[in-house]
Amino acid sequence: MSFARVAAARAESRSFRTPRHCNPGFPSKYSGQALARGSHARGNDTKWCAGASRRHDLVQDLIGRRPAIGRVRSRAVFRYNYGFMDLSDEHIGLEPESSGARRDIRDLMLDELEAAVADAGERPYRARQIAHWLWGKGVDSFDAMRDLPAALRIELAERFILAPAVAALVRRSSDGTRKLLLRLADGEEIETVIIPAEDRTTLCLSSQAGCAMGCEFCATARMGLHRNLTTAEIAGQIFAAQRELGPGERITNYVFMGMGEPLANYPRLIRTLTAMTSEWGMGISPRRITVSTVGLVPMMEKLLAEIPVNLAVSLHASTDAVRDRLAPINLRYPLAELLAACRRLPIKARSRITFEYVMLAGINDGVDDARRLVKLMAPLRAKVNLIFFNPFAASELERSPRAAVEAFQAILHRGNLTATIRESRGLEIAAACGQLYAERHAAAGAGDPPSALEQEIQD
Repeated sequence: MSFARVAAARAESRSFRTPRHCNPGFPSKYSGQALARGSHARGNDTKWCAGASRRHDLVQDLIGRRPAIGRVRSRAVFRYNYGFMDLSDEHIGLEPESSGARRDIRDLMLDELEAAVADAGERPYRARQIAHWLWGKGVDSFDAMRDLPAALRIELAERFILAPAVAALVRRSSDGTRKLLLRLADGEEIETVIIPAEDRTTLCLSSQAGCAMGCEFCATARMGLHRNLTTAEIAGQIFAAQRELGPGERITNYVFMGMGEPLANYPRLIRTLTAMTSEWGMGISPRRITVSTVGLVPMMEKLLAEIPVNLAVSLHASTDAVRDRLAPINLRYPLAELLAACRRLPIKARSRITFEYVMLAGINDGVDDARRLVKLMAPLRAKVNLIFFNPFAASELERSPRAAVEAFQAILHRGNLTATIRESRGLEIAAACGQLYAERHAAAGAGDPPSALEQEIQD
């Protein structure tokens, strides 16, 4: 990766010009040719270049295009097919619903449930009864709602669906971590992870099938963005995970750090958080919920103004040059703009923003990186979470050795900065974001049998 090329791409991206498809690495038939905005070459024989030009084009899509409906897949090289979108739009990433399809009833908020029961000729209190079954009990059929009249249950079943996420694959680690590959109603698959610790059990949730952010260190980025998840599909991960818990286990904390960028699916995210935190829903304290973002600046303040959850920012670099490479959204929202937005956030007293920093050997783990990070964090109420990189196929990145991570942490501590080291969990079960999906689909494409570690619990 040429940092000079990345810097040039960043400078050009700020001018909002049409991406150029004449960079080295593209097929010669595109040399010197600019494709019209929103149109892209397609076909199985098309080869796409990796590196700075790919990230430049990707970020051009992120800053001004709306995702196209349909799948976007890739293995070795990231491909994309997005339309124009505006990151400041409250409907960012929202896909139109099929006019002929019945909605999943878990997509409805309390006021919508009240309207539905009113249409059925029932009194408003029935809506809270339904919400209790959906969110408090996590039932997966209308027949299970035993205190509702039979006629209302029949009408609900005719008007709505209740489609639980099915665990297509479960992997269990020796450290207690469990990774679920969940199959959705349309056949799409997503990941969720149960992470036990001494004093808590954390559930890592996905917000999209795939991801458009293109982060270099993330296996999900290689998938591209397939589609957004609905409110019911995001919440369905919670109930699928609850079915995997052992006696005495309960989920205490929730982190939106799985597949996808949560703030790029903002309308569905906020509805899910509303149901999770409301007294008519799951009644979870917002303090037990963390939303991670790669840095979609316009949506960060909006989120905390609506629901005061914890915020984690994927930083991973102390300079624009390195962050451009690792997280290409930095081409649109560089460090100065991102950190200025963080200073404006309505953080409650005694709360801090968590900055995530994946440690990559020879890229961002040096002494100078640590010292720069101390200076960047000084004006903020911040803590830094240092993360060991989980290697995956097709990635040339390498994890920093423990000695380097601990030395980095020591410099942050000397700068009066709270810094913790997140120990790797579930290494032997591909627990990092997107790894299980990639392994399963790579094996399926090659006709390989499932790994011996995999427990197939439903075809």
